[in-house]
Amino acid sequence: MMNIGVSVVIITLNASQTLSMTLDALDKFEEVVIYDNGSTDDTLSIATRYSNVSLYQGDFLGFGLTKQHAVSLAKNDWVLSIDADEKPNKLFIDSLEEWLPNACSHDVGEVLRENWMLGRPVRHSGWGNDWLVRLFNRCEYNFNDVMVHESVAIDSSASVYRLNGCIQHSAVTDLSQFLEKINRYSSLRAQSGKLKKYSPVSILFKSIFAFIRTYFFKLGFLDGWRGLVIAVANANGVFWKYIKNYSDE
Repeated sequence: MMNIGVSVVIITLNASQTLSMTLDALDKFEEVVIYDNGSTDDTLSIATRYSNVSLYQGDFLGFGLTKQHAVSLAKNDWVLSIDADEKPNKLFIDSLEEWLPNACSHDVGEVLRENWMLGRPVRHSGWGNDWLVRLFNRCEYNFNDVMVHESVAIDSSASVYRLNGCIQHSAVTDLSQFLEKINRYSSLRAQSGKLKKYSPVSILFKSIFAFIRTYFFKLGFLDGWRGLVIAVANANGVFWKYIKNYSDE
């Protein structure tokens, strides 16, 4: 196991389909914190099979705040944030192990996330070239408090280092996941109180533009039928988050 003072932090909800894949890839880490938000599948039993896992349970507060709380449960100040459907490859772990001992608290590690859909990586459609800050010192930084599409909030004092390797993200293993995410994420965004209200006609045009932007401007057509599915899903996501917000009047 890696013993250089870094904790892996994961939040889970019914993640049994991919969690074993994720935890198998983290066997070099001394501590993996899992903060579960009410799983009803085999997520908890899977987590308990791994000796390096510290399992906690609690409420979901929105992605940003929930990840903030999960980070607070780690025993180390250096944190690597991973989702339950992601796995870092060996090159990334080796790069992290080499870089971290010489890092200062204002340094953050950025990694390429390779997004997969039904067995193949997606190179366009807004899913390619997906660099994310995932390694940070919690004494200096943490996640922002947004409900959906959270990120690590860094300031001008941060030095961002691109680490080698990648994190493989099994974004979609079943097309029904798109429908579930659209419903869940659109409800969270509508309930956040931060969305501007638009008329139904404006919502329709914004949804159409979301499709055009993904499929044409972001070259989704080069991803074949996968790009078409992503473009339609993005349009639906835009439509439902704004129409749910509109209907709350």
